[in-house]
Amino acid sequence: MPDKAYKNEQFLMSEEARGVRILCEYVEPEQRFRRTGVRNTVAFFGSARLRLGRGSDGRDWYAEAAQLAEKLARWTLETHTVQERFYVCTGGGPGIMEAAHVGGGRVDQGLNVGLNISLPFEPQRLNEHIDDAHAFQFHYFFMRKFWLVKLARGAVFFPGGFGTLDELFELLTLTQTHKVSRIPILLYGRSFWEGLIDFGRLVERGLISPEDVELFRYCDDADAAFELLRSELRPHPPEESIAASP
Repeated sequence: MPDKAYKNEQFLMSEEARGVRILCEYVEPEQRFRRTGVRNTVAFFGSARLRLGRGSDGRDWYAEAAQLAEKLARWTLETHTVQERFYVCTGGGPGIMEAAHVGGGRVDQGLNVGLNISLPFEPQRLNEHIDDAHAFQFHYFFMRKFWLVKLARGAVFFPGGFGTLDELFELLTLTQTHKVSRIPILLYGRSFWEGLIDFGRLVERGLISPEDVELFRYCDDADAAFELLRSELRPHPPEESIAASP
């Protein structure tokens, strides 16, 4: 007897079924987020290549990310109801992503959410500081980025490469065009970001509006970043569906 279409693995992995696989990466995470009560996150972005210890610039970005995540986790655990709690969400891999989960895990590992991605050219393991209930594995970058942004009520960008820049500019574009509600966006490490991106030149040349540079703030230490987030983080309204726009 032939397999039913939804049990036919050869079909499900075919080019023709790509739409089905994309839909699965939308519906399955939504179901799990509902079941586990994850509605609000603070998303941490940054390089997978940054490890614990001071780099050539004299900064230990790993330790600082862990410190900030720990402060956030302790604050939300002591301050918010279960429904309004903020989770520490990352791409689930090593480097800054792992650091944020190390910090969150010092308080309660159940506050960590990891949205990992499978890569064809390099293994990106899911770090060990995430419980199975909050661990996700994506194939499609755009679906992973959708969920990184969808639940985020705040975002912190540590130094990173192409992936971090891609995530930063996508979030800035979505915010600029009002496709998502405005949230606090922090660029952590002023000297790194100002040396990398000349936002002022974009304004001077009329490529972005002067008010667009107000969509984000720079911060240089975990205490300052935490104070900004604590004063501005707001949970999603209780009645709001997590699958609403974007």
